[in-house]
Amino acid sequence: MSRSRKIFPTPEDAETAFYEAFERGDLAAMMVVWAEEDDVVCVHPQGPRLVGFPAVRESWSQVFTSGVMLRVRIAEAKQFHGQSLAVHSVIETISSPGGETSTQPISATNAYVLTETGWRMVMHHASPLPAEAQQNVEETAPPSHTLH
Repeated sequence: MSRSRKIFPTPEDAETAFYEAFERGDLAAMMVVWAEEDDVVCVHPQGPRLVGFPAVRESWSQVFTSGVMLRVRIAEAKQFHGQSLAVHSVIETISSPGGETSTQPISATNAYVLTETGWRMVMHHASPLPAEAQQNVEETAPPSHTLH
């Protein structure tokens, strides 16, 4: 599979590109962020474990076919960085632009590896937060950052 190779110099650059593609519903931009490997993993909230680049690509294609544009706000980012592996744990709040209401907060873990062409996502695992944890996020979360 040949696709354009954008270089992400840091895991944060790859993560920003991931959430920008998510907000725009841009499948091509989304898949540039992912490592083109057989063992990449994606778990959407309450969804099955998807393994491999083709399965991950198909899942994002289905997410984006609704045509609904979304705003993703990130809070409580925690990061681990090694020489060739970075793991980010975040709380995602997803809403429609201009909408006052948002969906249930999502706990997401994003893993990135350093490749010959920069940092690439190898895993995105998103799960709804339990009700008791949602209250804690609303009360204690620092101001979230909107990626756009």
